[in-house]
Amino acid sequence: MSKIMADLVGFGKTYLRNISGPFFAFAFPILLIFVFGAIFSGDEVSSVNLPIQNLDDGPHSLAYVELLRMTDIVDIETIPKDAAIHEYIDDNSLPLALVIPDDFSATIDEIIGGNGTGVATVTVYGDPTRSTYNIAVGAVDAAVKYLNNNLTGVEPIVAFEVSQGGADEFNFMDFFLPGVVGITVMTNSLFAMTSICAEYRNRGYFRMLATTKISKAEWLTSKFVFFTVMLIGSLVLTYAIGRALFDMETSLTLISLVLIAAGTFLFVSMGMLLGIIIRDPESGAAVANAIGFPMMFLSGAFFPLDSMPEYLQLVAKALPLTYLNEGLRDTMVYSNNESAVLNLLVLAVIAVVFFVAASRLMSWKEK
Repeated sequence: MSKIMADLVGFGKTYLRNISGPFFAFAFPILLIFVFGAIFSGDEVSSVNLPIQNLDDGPHSLAYVELLRMTDIVDIETIPKDAAIHEYIDDNSLPLALVIPDDFSATIDEIIGGNGTGVATVTVYGDPTRSTYNIAVGAVDAAVKYLNNNLTGVEPIVAFEVSQGGADEFNFMDFFLPGVVGITVMTNSLFAMTSICAEYRNRGYFRMLATTKISKAEWLTSKFVFFTVMLIGSLVLTYAIGRALFDMETSLTLISLVLIAAGTFLFVSMGMLLGIIIRDPESGAAVANAIGFPMMFLSGAFFPLDSMPEYLQLVAKALPLTYLNEGLRDTMVYSNNESAVLNLLVLAVIAVVFFVAASRLMSWKEK
């Protein structure tokens, strides 16, 4: 125990003197919370600019434009009638535009009078890859349906409302925080240990350690304890700032702390295992990035797993960070501790495998 504590204190002092260590442990997750909180935590829906070319100017087209204005979702701008719509869109780099044809009101009157067939159609021009596209299309569709109801005199008898299921009191940041914590655990433990092991091997520090009484398991345990304490402190700080600034309602549970310890144990062991094949710190950083970044984006930290294609969901289930993120979200957001414990057990099994492999396969005397 004394050997572990001695190595823990010495390593901790050295690690914390380098500004990159404390930055990625404490400043980086807080920075993510600030950035994403500023973007997504607002209760007000941002409006979308929607230029409209109304070629009709009849009563129904004017009523339709007024319905769009009443949604408070779109800010309406006017496109001149004499403009060629395709050229106007290109010349002004418009991401969205709506065209009301010149026979819009006449077609509606003919249909109502029983003298016409078909429908009066408005056309949306836009780039479907932009997030504002779906917002504008939703507003256009809602206004069309409302106008149809007014014209036909049909009262709607079926409707729907949106709710967050069993987590009504939570906002976007509550669901985002567990992913930030999971990424922080992985990047600090995996990236740091891979680089440290590569540097120790390159400079011959492992051969020096072989002359001491500390074992590989004890050396790895001291790193696990250091990163666990540091990352739990990071979680507490990030959690406190999130609650203070963005009214987050997630719970800081005992299981979440155990999950952080298990995740740290796993990624510290994985980093040491990578030291077996890494020859220098530069290569260590490259390997850690090659493993860490795909895991970061495929583990449900930023995107829900069920929004991915089925084959990517299968890949995600093979990534240990997925179980850390899901376990943290289960206990901190949904208070589903049974599911969190299952994810914890998966993490623990994987962590033990990496720890045993790292302890047995790493040779400190290897040249």
